[in-house]
Amino acid sequence: MISVIVPVKDGAGTLQACLDALLAQEGLRLGEDYEVIVVDDGSQDGSGDLAERAGVRVIRQANAGPAAARNHGAEHAQGGILAFTDADCAPTPGWLRALTAPFANPEVMGVKGAYATRERGLVPRFVQVEYAHKYARMRRQERIDFIDTYSAAYRREVFLQNGGFDPVFPVPSVEDQEFSFRLAAKGYRLVFQPSAVVLHAHDRTLAEYVRRKYNIGYWKAVMLNWLPEKAFSDAHTPPSQRWQIVLLGLALLGALGGLAWARAAWLSLAALAGFALSALPFAAFVSEADPPVLAILPAMLLARAAALGAGVVSGFLRRPRGLPRKGFSLSQRAFKRGMDLLGGLLGALLSAPILLIAAAAIRLDSPGPAFFSQLRAGEGGRPFKIYKLRTMVCGAEDRLEDVLGGNHLRGAAFKIPADPRVTRVGRFLRRWSLDELPQFWNILKGEMSLVGPRPEELRVVAAYSDEERRRLAVKPGLTGPMQVSGRGDLDMPERLRLELDYIQNYSPGKDFEILLRSVGAILSGKGAY
Repeated sequence: MISVIVPVKDGAGTLQACLDALLAQEGLRLGEDYEVIVVDDGSQDGSGDLAERAGVRVIRQANAGPAAARNHGAEHAQGGILAFTDADCAPTPGWLRALTAPFANPEVMGVKGAYATRERGLVPRFVQVEYAHKYARMRRQERIDFIDTYSAAYRREVFLQNGGFDPVFPVPSVEDQEFSFRLAAKGYRLVFQPSAVVLHAHDRTLAEYVRRKYNIGYWKAVMLNWLPEKAFSDAHTPPSQRWQIVLLGLALLGALGGLAWARAAWLSLAALAGFALSALPFAAFVSEADPPVLAILPAMLLARAAALGAGVVSGFLRRPRGLPRKGFSLSQRAFKRGMDLLGGLLGALLSAPILLIAAAAIRLDSPGPAFFSQLRAGEGGRPFKIYKLRTMVCGAEDRLEDVLGGNHLRGAAFKIPADPRVTRVGRFLRRWSLDELPQFWNILKGEMSLVGPRPEELRVVAAYSDEERRRLAVKPGLTGPMQVSGRGDLDMPERLRLELDYIQNYSPGKDFEILLRSVGAILSGKGAY
């Protein structure tokens, strides 16, 4: 069973077409293969009555916004897959089958579909080409982090475990992006399915387009309080769009400065030139996809950058009060990265002589290379290659099943005291944590941090519960709260408690404290196996 959830607030003008399209899905039987749930979010125009006459399930609630409406529908859904669309969208006949097809892969937890339009005005055609350009970018990615609810689907269990969409967003804005960003941060696999198409009437005028972009910019600024790293990249937004906001802002500052200092006008001209250059790849795309749109392209790009930029500035200056804290702030992330670069460089230089001696000892002690690499789960569950000094005999990974019986920890993690695969030199290196020294290279590359949760093997992460995936929200660390609180003697529940407390209550002072305590932990040797 698939549950299709449609929130509606005074949408009687478009809801009938949406329901007609949903009731005509090819190859699926309503009531057996799928259900349609319309959540009436306090409509005053009879939208709920219209849905009841169409024969679909209707849930009524006082107006609380689309996020709360979708969550309400999910709570009452019967299906294991939740599909979402909007009341002003008309899904194509094969939409639902295409949207849910990727769930045949048990690793897929969320799917994003696509927009299309039949509008012939230049503004809506620009909007469609804008989406098409972003879709072309997403097609090249095996995993995405950005899902819009006009055409979206999630596994119901994961959706509910993560609390659904955040109702702090009272109007349609970025509540859908924020939820998909949260899931991606836990390492869940989200994918793009371009054949899951819904038809939509895009903005018809420049004024409509500007209002929508300003609204997105405002709530995006609110969201960035929780997910500041998304200010720089996501799977959906081309980098040029971000640069255009910055460049237009510089152009305006230069123009204002030019009133008092003539040379400041050169900044404005340089910024506008940079803006034009950044638009060339998109212009080339438009020339192939819909050439007549080129006539309004400069005006639309300037309007987009101005509206988004004004919205973002407004969101930062007058953000809603009482926003909860969710992870690191942008300033904290910047400080932490600066500390990583400085510490990583210093650590790499100081450890170089030790690495040379250790490498020679390893080669003399047992056959095989001195260094060992392995795929581990990094921030957001993204795999990266971790580097270590080899402490086990060659082929040790193939013998893992033989020694797992010696694991004394609860949960997904494991640690085996007196592991027979560890070499003589390896035991010494592990005792003093010298085998981790090559990870200064991972820190310099930006894959790890000096302090954070330790990176786990991919197969261990695959067995994580939803709660355990919260530790993937930040970069893994060379040391961390686990290393200074028992190391290998801590089972997964205790590790998780310490690491989530570190993430939720992070401060630069806490990093310095853990780094200092790590020296004592190494000297004590407790939990070093």
